[in-house]
Amino acid sequence: MLLLISPDGVEEALDCAQAAEHLDIVDVKKPDEGSLGANFPWVIREIRTAIPADKPVSAIVGDVPFKPGTVAQAALGAAVSGATYIKVGLYGCTTPEQAVEVMRGVVRAVKEYRPDAFVVASGYADAHRIGCVNPLALPDIARRSGSDAAMLDTAIKDGTRLFDHVPPDVCAEFVRRAHGAGLLAALAGSVRAADLGALTRIGTDIVGVRGAVCEGGDRNSGRIRPELVAAFRAEMDRHAREHAATAAPAAAAAG
Repeated sequence: MLLLISPDGVEEALDCAQAAEHLDIVDVKKPDEGSLGANFPWVIREIRTAIPADKPVSAIVGDVPFKPGTVAQAALGAAVSGATYIKVGLYGCTTPEQAVEVMRGVVRAVKEYRPDAFVVASGYADAHRIGCVNPLALPDIARRSGSDAAMLDTAIKDGTRLFDHVPPDVCAEFVRRAHGAGLLAALAGSVRAADLGALTRIGTDIVGVRGAVCEGGDRNSGRIRPELVAAFRAEMDRHAREHAATAAPAAAAAG
């Protein structure tokens, strides 16, 4: 399971750089513009420069409307600015067909510029509260559009969390569908260390966090701290070891 950390600017990215050995992806967002708020191109460039070259930068295109051309241009801008993971929050798409149309434009715009870029179709665990596509539709949307991963986050940051809206068994189905389509499955949404056991068991490929590694657990007023990143990763690794230890005997018995 890869750990994706979301600093809100260059200063926090420098804190992430201090904890680079404990994380896998640095994700550029702007929390005051929404759950998947997009930051400025120059911020993406500065963060790309600030962190080790072997750590990929992910950039969020935003909580986007159903405007395929606009979104494709924005996604290309993120890639040109130095991001190799391009995430699109399908906020304004009310049907899978709309979401596929948006993501096809993104995939073409980004991959014509950089074929090795990684495109992530992102939806929302609390889709019922904002009227966008159903969470379990995301893997098929990602597959049909040529994206590389399907992701769930939460749209409304009001203290509710991923598992409050999509319980672990439904998240497991999301992961199963993503893997069945040959995609990576990413999960986020006020994820805490207490959720890592379930996220590990269901086979999550990427877990995204911010609040869990901020002072006071506050994604808005707290700042990312390197020691909290290290502690979160240590907990991830512990769950991975425990899962491997229990899975191996079960596989042997089944064989």
